[in-house]
Amino acid sequence: MAGHSSAVASHTGNNLFLRVVAALSTLAGWCSAGMIVAAVAITCQMIFVRFVLNGSTVWQTEAVIYLVIAATLVGLPYVQRLRGHVNVDLIPISLPPRPRFYMAIMTSLLSITIVAIMLFYGFEYWHFAWDRGWKSDTVWGVRLWIPYLAIPVGFGLLLLQLIADLVAVLLGIDKPFGLEDI
Repeated sequence: MAGHSSAVASHTGNNLFLRVVAALSTLAGWCSAGMIVAAVAITCQMIFVRFVLNGSTVWQTEAVIYLVIAATLVGLPYVQRLRGHVNVDLIPISLPPRPRFYMAIMTSLLSITIVAIMLFYGFEYWHFAWDRGWKSDTVWGVRLWIPYLAIPVGFGLLLLQLIADLVAVLLGIDKPFGLEDI
């Protein structure tokens, strides 16, 4: 739907759990931004080494790839907190308040279930890399548990934010889908 949504960042009220999760999501957003800045700096260094110094690079490309992927995963809860994910709000906007509330509960529970499954398998994948000492097949040979850690961390924090969003709607601290009643 074209246009600007009336949804705003999730509200926390005076609820300690919601405030802690919001702080964790904000911290994750800052970490994600830091990883993007680091990836850009490493890319600039790599370009300088290759084209100015005419040298070879060993670790830079792999590091940039891992940083950008980690920034994406770790940034998920911050984007969820700001309601920045793609949102088709035609149906919630057209619904009366009560059905909108039930739809928000249903979509929240479905999202929580899917992210919990992703967290479970992401943790399992990370643990395989940790337990079996997996390394990348590159000259750098990075231990893969380090970049794979972004999977359970990102999905774990996203799960917390989704649960906080559900709690805020159930307690009436936040409106379903962040939409005010018209």
